[in-house]
Amino acid sequence: MEQWAEIRHRVLVEQVSQRQILRETGTHWKTLQKILQHSEPPGYRREVPFSKPKIGRFLDRIRQILEDDRRIPRKQRHTAKRIFERIQQEGYTGGYTQVKEAVREIKQKGQEVFVPLIHRPGEAQVDFGFALVNVNGRLRKLPFFVMTLPYSDAIFVQVYERMSTEIYWDAHRRAFEFFDGVPVRITYDNGRTLAAEILGAHERKLTGGFLQLKSHYLFDTHFCQVRRANEKGVVESMVKFARLNFLVPVPQVRDLEELNCRLLEQCVEDRKRRLRGQKATKEVLLQEDQIAFLSLPAAPFDACRKASTTVNSLSLVRFDCNGYSVPVRYAHQPVVVKGYVDRVEVCYRQERIATHRRLWIREDVSFEPLHYLALLERKPGALDHARPLENWDVPDCFAILRRRLEDERAGEGTREFIRVLRLLEKHSLRDLTRAVTKGLRSGVLIRDAIAQFLIPQEEWRQTTFRLDGREHLREVKVAQTDVVSYSELIVSGGVR
Repeated sequence: MEQWAEIRHRVLVEQVSQRQILRETGTHWKTLQKILQHSEPPGYRREVPFSKPKIGRFLDRIRQILEDDRRIPRKQRHTAKRIFERIQQEGYTGGYTQVKEAVREIKQKGQEVFVPLIHRPGEAQVDFGFALVNVNGRLRKLPFFVMTLPYSDAIFVQVYERMSTEIYWDAHRRAFEFFDGVPVRITYDNGRTLAAEILGAHERKLTGGFLQLKSHYLFDTHFCQVRRANEKGVVESMVKFARLNFLVPVPQVRDLEELNCRLLEQCVEDRKRRLRGQKATKEVLLQEDQIAFLSLPAAPFDACRKASTTVNSLSLVRFDCNGYSVPVRYAHQPVVVKGYVDRVEVCYRQERIATHRRLWIREDVSFEPLHYLALLERKPGALDHARPLENWDVPDCFAILRRRLEDERAGEGTREFIRVLRLLEKHSLRDLTRAVTKGLRSGVLIRDAIAQFLIPQEEWRQTTFRLDGREHLREVKVAQTDVVSYSELIVSGGVR
């Protein structure tokens, strides 16, 4: 560059002749002309591209193969090596390097360019991701829900057992409560839980479950075009952000409730950051989002999936491929099952008759032992083989009570023991354990005697009879008993 600048200065400023410069430097005439025309070396410039006699006629074929690959999953697309092998069979005689460079050049020219978008306050984007979580010592791959507000970049993250309608409902309800408002417009992908049918570029036929959610909160929806995830690029990047920042290293938790509480704390802590190019922190910008939000409905959304079914002969109802017990008196009756994220409720004629923890392992069964005690009282011989009581953990005093009852009352001892257990239908296990222990010390073992120990002490002290509400008894006159008359009846044999 120093020689370049010196030559230009001597010729253009000092007016040294070009012939003298050529003699002194030995530079070619064309090179000198280039120096005088350009303030710096222009680099190598080729006016006519290289000819490619061997691969030239196969370039269109390579473009066609790469274009067809766009409709095929990424893991099954052509590599440069595979394209090389295919065009060899079609007459290509050149080397692999030319094919590899041609593939790279075609892909570079075909890369998509995106338009930067603006994000208005009050809008949201939703997506799901997957991450490994160690739950109670078991490593599991679980989905996590992400709702982000592109304007403020605030984020909401929760981990669930799987993706389903009630999961979407529960996640939206929690997100709206977390952000203290409902976004006016939410962008989604084309999951089957949301869209039953694709009718156009952005037009969708929504599922019945998603319509219920939308009708309750009144937000507007926007669906991305098929295979156009860039239309919700903010949440796509936030899914990656949440996985790398909230779920690395692999969380070690007792249950998902513990993990979700931790995630909420991290989402709140993340609001203190200020992103590059933003005028304030996420927490400040979130307030502008909240001003544009819709208000939360007066009543929260009942995030449960309902199903009508009939209790079978085993006093079980089936919901989502799992069984849940109900009291045996409802066997063969029509019921409604409500499936929440954390529980399952069974209702009969507006009455809730059973509540169970939600099962997520398919073909599992949840038994409540109390539901079967009434049936076991009629069939006491099945007590030792009753599956609902298989893992029922009760204090040792109940086993002692059963042995003593069976020793003293022979064949009726087991039935009487079940009658004692049925006191759990109205009393807690702790209270009944205390009553059984007291009965064993006192030597009273039957159900009616043990039930007396369950009556609160305050009720024993209330021995005064009151006429409140029984004013008609004031008119009853009870004469004084003559003991002599009773004695005469005994002597005459009138009393047997």
